Amino acid sequence: FSFSWQTTFQDGGEEVEDGAVYNVTLKKVQIQQAANKGARWLGGEGDQLPPEHTVRQYETSKIRAIKAGTLEKLVENLLTAFGDADFSYISIFLATYRAFASPRAVLELLLDRFGNLETSSHGEVANLNSLESEMVLRAEIASVLRAWLDQCSEDFREPPDYMCLLKLLDYLKNNMPNSDMESRVQNLLKQFQNQEVEAVDGFCSTSSSGLVDGEELEISNPEEFSSFQDHVVAEQLTYMDVMLFRRVVPYHCLGSIWSQRDKKENKNLAPTIRATITQFNAVTKCVISTILGTRELKIQQRAKIIEKWINIAHECRILKNFSSLRAIISALQSNSIYRLKTTWMFVSKDVLLLYEELSEIFSDHDNYLTSRELLMKEATSKFANLDSSEKENQKKSQKRLQLQKTKGVMQGTVPYLGTFLTDLIMLDTALQDYVEGGLINFEKRRREFEVIAQIKLLQSSCNSYCLIPDQKFIQWFRRQRHLTEEESYKLSREAEAAADTNILSPKSQKSMVKRISTLFLGTDVFTPPKEQSPKSSPVGGSSGESTDSASVSSCEFNHSETEDVCVTPVSSPEDPLKKSSVGSDKGYDSDKGSISSDKGSSSKGSISDPGSGSDSGSIPSRDPVPGSAPRMLPVYNRQSEGSCIIRVSMDGLQDSVYKSILITNQDRIPDVTQRALLKHNLEPDAVEDYELVQVISEDKELVFPRDANVFYGMNSHVNFDFVLRKKA
Repeated sequence: FSFSWQTTFQDGGEEVEDGAVYNVTLKKVQIQQAANKGARWLGGEGDQLPPEHTVRQYETSKIRAIKAGTLEKLVENLLTAFGDADFSYISIFLATYRAFASPRAVLELLLDRFGNLETSSHGEVANLNSLESEMVLRAEIASVLRAWLDQCSEDFREPPDYMCLLKLLDYLKNNMPNSDMESRVQNLLKQFQNQEVEAVDGFCSTSSSGLVDGEELEISNPEEFSSFQDHVVAEQLTYMDVMLFRRVVPYHCLGSIWSQRDKKENKNLAPTIRATITQFNAVTKCVISTILGTRELKIQQRAKIIEKWINIAHECRILKNFSSLRAIISALQSNSIYRLKTTWMFVSKDVLLLYEELSEIFSDHDNYLTSRELLMKEATSKFANLDSSEKENQKKSQKRLQLQKTKGVMQGTVPYLGTFLTDLIMLDTALQDYVEGGLINFEKRRREFEVIAQIKLLQSSCNSYCLIPDQKFIQWFRRQRHLTEEESYKLSREAEAAADTNILSPKSQKSMVKRISTLFLGTDVFTPPKEQSPKSSPVGGSSGESTDSASVSSCEFNHSETEDVCVTPVSSPEDPLKKSSVGSDKGYDSDKGSISSDKGSSSKGSISDPGSGSDSGSIPSRDPVPGSAPRMLPVYNRQSEGSCIIRVSMDGLQDSVYKSILITNQDRIPDVTQRALLKHNLEPDAVEDYELVQVISEDKELVFPRDANVFYGMNSHVNFDFVLRKKA
């Protein structure tokens, strides 16, 4: 006999139970069966029977995926998910439950309510006899606990008491004595007890923060920096990035977790993310200090250092390290560096072309489609997939790649974490936590898990790296004294004063400094001051709720705060070989959600305003959960299906920091005002004291009446940027 299968899926609607709603998908499998023996006698070719002699059988099964439910139902579903053919449920729940519950609450429900072999009312085993019930329930509990320990053992790190781990150990001793699970939990408890509680600096053991004293810091010696080979620098930066990225706890990236970092009680929230950001900033600061830190450098020498950093960025690209690659590119596009027109003219043509190609990786076109596709393409590939339009650069890339392949060492991929953080922030802003009846919206968690799964995949790929730390370079890297905003700007002016006739000093601009906790892909957007830019070559970076709408660099800092970072205009230096291409007003591009302007620029070079960056880009579309209908999420700068996302800043209070707010066609001024006050950590009862204003242009604004409908009253042809202003 021969068999063939054909599977089709059909939407089976919803099933509602007490405390839960399920999406139902009908899986229909068509089985074709034929007796091959004698097929030719029956007129078939070879062993294939004609259609009229094929027997078709149909088999239909039901797949239930929980859509929303109470915490009790979601925990109970951990035990029934396999029976419902929802095979990914346990992983999704464990990766996202911290957004709506604590480990203790979940563990108590799992063990006390559903894990009690005497009193459990778990429906799946209700009709089995007592012994079978006990065996089935024990196997289900063990399966969930095993997955929990495998995937999220950090959930049990609760020094000094370790209450959850002790509760779990007590349960295992009573219900599964002498099991492998019991031994495993005991070992984990000992491991946690023997380890010191890791603070933020513990996660950043290879970065510069907290590892040097002020008196030991020094301005980079150009000769010492030049002594390090380009590939060595790239390898060491990759080594540090890999160590930190592998330690990232995925649930720290969730929008509902990361967006709470501004609160005083959460200053130590998400330390693994903060450590990664600190390293990113340290790289950008190092680039700035090596270029500007030594006053005695001649223009040609400074150009050589820029060339060296571009070559290091290229080596990072070969190593598939997109984090340090982006940090270097962002630093080279900082205010203090890109204004050095004369210096850039001494950078060789080949290196400039290489720089443009590397910058293009982070183009904001189509919601950073290039960098997203490249990241996913190389996530599991052994080596980088390099392609260059310039022959010399192509030869160089292939030569380095061939050397890597000759060594036979596979490579992982280090992503720019900001891309994932923005996606998760946008999801958190666009989707509700609870649905009708107060049920937890688990569809939202499924969408979030699609992003978390990509992070986990890349973390796994990082195990392929085989890099050895070079203590000489690491010590040099740690010793670097990072320039403040004022210092870097002053040194840049000293190097090339004439280039700045139309650029305001930092003191007269809006502050470029923003705490990392409110900048790096939170629910905020930081709009940098508009500055002259000789040439537009958008390179994204970390911004607020936008999808990588601004570049992050470490060029302008408040040195008193180690987690400060600045956003710089997204532009690149003028290519002296392409001066004729500089110039026109680009205006607003509704497809990209970006705005360009040459106001205040004598060179008519357009600049791309990161503050109005690519928020219009929606969350990347992914396969929907079986049985659920895909829908367009609300996005910035576009009204869709009666909702959209606006950005609201406080007039006179951090006026360069935006908070993203979801509004619908039902929202009126008091509702939006109250939400904006809450987002800015202000008293929500003071609604009557504020007025909401939409910024139309530099000299025009739209003031809303007291009870206006914001969705219908707003101007949808300009940026969705609003200001909350105290009434006179």
